[in-house]
Amino acid sequence: MRAPIGDFQQAVAAPDCLGELVSPVAEAVRHWRGSVPAEQIVYVDTDPRWADTATFVEHYGRELLEQSANCVVVAGKRGGESRLAACLVLSTTRVDVNGVVRRRLDARKASFAPMDVATGETGMEYGGITPIGLPESWPVLVDAAVVDLPYVLVGSGRRRGKLLVPGKAFAELSGAVVVDGLGV
Repeated sequence: MRAPIGDFQQAVAAPDCLGELVSPVAEAVRHWRGSVPAEQIVYVDTDPRWADTATFVEHYGRELLEQSANCVVVAGKRGGESRLAACLVLSTTRVDVNGVVRRRLDARKASFAPMDVATGETGMEYGGITPIGLPESWPVLVDAAVVDLPYVLVGSGRRRGKLLVPGKAFAELSGAVVVDGLGV
């Protein structure tokens, strides 16, 4: 199979390589529903040494810079209570944590979740967190620019490997809210 974007040596429909995915991501793919067929989610093998965005696009295709998204876990706090959420923005932007995210979570304070919390709560590796397979109770804030892309490169749940996902699929994830201006 040829990857729909980028220049990857190996590309496989995600349902055909569940063993390459961490458990929560594999389960999400196994039980996928929505207008985008699971077979359109593509797993590509990547070298974790090239995970840095600049090095990654140099190695796998410069066009990926405009077609990549980062998923970060944020914690919103109000009155001693903390609430976790995921934010998905294009890799050329950064998450508006103190503006858009804080207001969406109805929090007094919002910040990136500590690494041990992000990995412990998601079951994914730091640097590979993906919105596919997150806890059902979490809000998943998705920048509108991500949804507009035909395909988006995101983490696979591990540092090795990525997923290529039709942008519109992110709007259909459990807990997803498409937000204009989430990435600045």
